[in-house]
Amino acid sequence: MKNIIFLFILGLGLLSISSCSDLEPEFKDIVTADNYFENDAAFVSALGAAYTNLYGVANHGTLFSLQEVSSDEACIPHKGPDWEDGGQWIRVHRHQFVAGEGVFGNVWNFAYGGINTCNRLIATFEKVDNPNSAAFIAELKVLRAYYYLQLLDVFGNVPLITSFDVPADFKPATENRAKVYEFVESELKTQGALLSKEVNSTTYARMNYYVAQAMLSQLYLNAEQYKGAAELDKAIAACDEIINSGKYSLESNYFANFAVNNGGSKENMFVIPYDKVNARGFNLPMMTLHYESQKTFNFTAQPWNGYTSLADFYNSFEDNDLRKTGGARGYGVFLAGPQKDAGGKQLVDAADSWFPDGDTDGRNVNFNPVLNAIGPNAGRDAGARLSKYEYEIGGTAEASNDFVLFRYGEILLNKAEAMWRKSAGSAPALELVNMIRTRAGVAPFASLTADNLLAERGREFCFEIKRRTDLIRFGKWDDAWWEKPVSEAYKTLMPIPGSQVTLNPNLKQNPGY
Repeated sequence: MKNIIFLFILGLGLLSISSCSDLEPEFKDIVTADNYFENDAAFVSALGAAYTNLYGVANHGTLFSLQEVSSDEACIPHKGPDWEDGGQWIRVHRHQFVAGEGVFGNVWNFAYGGINTCNRLIATFEKVDNPNSAAFIAELKVLRAYYYLQLLDVFGNVPLITSFDVPADFKPATENRAKVYEFVESELKTQGALLSKEVNSTTYARMNYYVAQAMLSQLYLNAEQYKGAAELDKAIAACDEIINSGKYSLESNYFANFAVNNGGSKENMFVIPYDKVNARGFNLPMMTLHYESQKTFNFTAQPWNGYTSLADFYNSFEDNDLRKTGGARGYGVFLAGPQKDAGGKQLVDAADSWFPDGDTDGRNVNFNPVLNAIGPNAGRDAGARLSKYEYEIGGTAEASNDFVLFRYGEILLNKAEAMWRKSAGSAPALELVNMIRTRAGVAPFASLTADNLLAERGREFCFEIKRRTDLIRFGKWDDAWWEKPVSEAYKTLMPIPGSQVTLNPNLKQNPGY
């Protein structure tokens, strides 16, 4: 299901030209903001620009890359001549990053690009004499709050820019994290209340009331980290707004949420509607699969052989976990073991001229979950690959799966965690977690602990850009894991991009950088 946000933005300067006998053009019916936005379709068409900015989330080098590679879920090993990238991804994985890393600038530009577009459209809609404009302004403000929620989580202390009409030399000052939190909360509460409660094709991949509640549940669950005070009751209340609505439900098949055609999921609440033709940017098959995997799925393009998972994370799944096995789909959230082509023949990396073991004659492609090294000579086929999203047979470099940002399963576990944090022996919290485990085909927990709750969130939400935030909230972000030493506490916040600090002296760099 692809929404009408695929529509290209219609120019406000459209005009109609008629001819006069003297051949001088006469301009009539000039389209202005006042007469262009005469119906909802025109508003929706214009909204597209703010939503299409989201297509940058899951591409290489932006938010997905930062959140996953810095966690204990994934890394990008340096494989001889491939993926050295100035050492950036090894530094990000080891939490040895510096302010000049390109990924920080990409995430910053992604978020403020979306904010700027929202501000521009809000300014336009505010000038429109149409009673329906208020609802579309509210939608833009909630979408803007999503971008600020990412900035709040990654950088913490950032400028708050809510106007499009700013001077050319505008250099906004940094606001502290608590103030950014208050802004996001206020926008989600006041503007979210104005949004539609419909859950259908008209609201698909758009902000509605329940998506605003989902964002509030995330905000409140992390409130202690974001502003220094817990908001567990508010987190539970936001989850209950969604649960009690009856609008969403768990899919019986976990992988229905991540299929090539996943628009019919009753669980997915807010997605980025990627499409290999109309909405490109989701390149995960290219980002993770081996060059020879092109023959497995008959892709029209050759994968780049980059991202892998970590052995400890791979092994955190029980062998019978449907999320790991994939059930009827045939593969789970990982691809591991010997790899075959579409006809069942073993893949051979015959073109390779080097291997860590000295074999230069080529060898079978076998995704061993145990990585031999993070670099410089990581094995070309080392590491389990990221396969949560179904790979389209005959697909291109661009995937058409809608990328999930919020889904009902997260709401259940958010509520469970908030209840557990209030009372570690909470029976309702345990019941919610076991609903998730039952769907995965694994035995229910007898009780909840910090370790098994964090581990279950990892298994359920792997590669959904949730893990970094969860590790921080559970106090595990600074811990050592494979190829990462114990890191400093200040690195729970990423550095403000060095290029931005150079351009704007009013920005205050985060402590420690």
